[in-house]
Amino acid sequence: MDYAVLTGIVLVAGVILALVAQWRDWRPPLIVAVLVGVVVRVLIMYTSAIDSWQPVDFMESFKPAGEAVLRGQDPVLASEGGWHFLPTIPYVYGILLWFGIPWEYAGRLVTVVADIALIPLVAKLAGGPKASLRALQYALSPLAVLIAAVHGQVEPVALVFGVAAFVVARGPGAPERAGMVTDVAAKVRRGVAVYGVRASIPRVIGRGGMLHRALLPGPGDLAVLKRGALAGLLMGLALCAKSWPIWLIPGMLLLLPNLRSRVAAMFTTGLVPLFFLATLPIFAGTSLNQIPAVINTIRDIRPIVGEYGWTPWFTNGDWALRPDLASFGTNLIYLCVVAAILIWRRADPIDMTTAILLVFMVVTPRLGAQYLLWFMPFLIARPTRFAWPAIIAVSLWSGYGYLYMTQFDVNEWWHLHSLWSRASIVLLPILALAMPWERRDATASGLAPAVGSTAGAKITSPA
Repeated sequence: MDYAVLTGIVLVAGVILALVAQWRDWRPPLIVAVLVGVVVRVLIMYTSAIDSWQPVDFMESFKPAGEAVLRGQDPVLASEGGWHFLPTIPYVYGILLWFGIPWEYAGRLVTVVADIALIPLVAKLAGGPKASLRALQYALSPLAVLIAAVHGQVEPVALVFGVAAFVVARGPGAPERAGMVTDVAAKVRRGVAVYGVRASIPRVIGRGGMLHRALLPGPGDLAVLKRGALAGLLMGLALCAKSWPIWLIPGMLLLLPNLRSRVAAMFTTGLVPLFFLATLPIFAGTSLNQIPAVINTIRDIRPIVGEYGWTPWFTNGDWALRPDLASFGTNLIYLCVVAAILIWRRADPIDMTTAILLVFMVVTPRLGAQYLLWFMPFLIARPTRFAWPAIIAVSLWSGYGYLYMTQFDVNEWWHLHSLWSRASIVLLPILALAMPWERRDATASGLAPAVGSTAGAKITSPA
């Protein structure tokens, strides 16, 4: 990488400025935060585009997908599995290439624009008097700059729609909310204890029962349904960029005020990916008999481990096809995510989402540096005690890979990779500490929102 020193200076200066802003409690106008983010990202995008080093997947996976759209071919099949998501982003790649923009700029333009749009969204996600401070800190986030402007990875695109879904789902009112405020399981258990199992079933699912009452229209029902449908539409677009935003869905649903709006959100969330899949023959030139092959390619995730976390210690720090480790780690993810949902079910849904994403980072068997951006908007918007140690730690680890290791030839790179990947295990306890442990129950901190209400609770704001 030719401009590693310049990039490193910009990133370190950004971290220092973000920490000083936290210390001095700077609250600049939002437009200032956005302009800072634009300047930083455009500068690094320019130096990365003219650099002699380009990320392998950026050139050999993303570029063929965009070129396939330009030729009227299916981007999943024509890229030979290099692109194994829905074709939404390759459509944008194809349009930019059609305008004659060189790929080194076009591919990064998509992610840089998305990451700039995330800056005001982080402010909206944070809410309250420190919203513009959080926007400035995200604008200066070194990992966001590396992923969007250097690597051109599509995480910012998934995040911009996912965070927007949270903002829409929360709606008007106080920025702090409680999660689950009604213990449905406890109500069912009490009903069984009092009335017995047979008599309790109609009280839960029968006419006039708990479920029936929850599905009845209430005051302002149309507006709430529209809010749920729009939040789901945005989340569906996030899933069209990548599949991982599925972990954001529980938090989005808890931010919606009632069951009807959650049903509407789930419907539109699923509808958007189906639309892009069903329209492949129209927009991507995919024949009907190729669609099963496209689905299989999207579903196929090779069990490559050894990049990050605990698995490199089983592979000597190299990539390896280890179905046993991948399977164990995947099951561990499911178990830990369910545990996080249960533990943080009464927390602010943003805090619950932060916990879900961080626990994923702690236990996952496979990860690229870009994955570490997933939790960044949520953790910056509602920082915890160890938020900045975690942000700095993952930025240092990722920056070493992007800026230092790219200075060497292939053999030296693999040697450094074996050390770098195993060193990532140090990140795991820091990420665990950064989880919102002190904010597990928002209902204990103030008034919880009433069932079916759009009003937010008055809860202690994060540090």
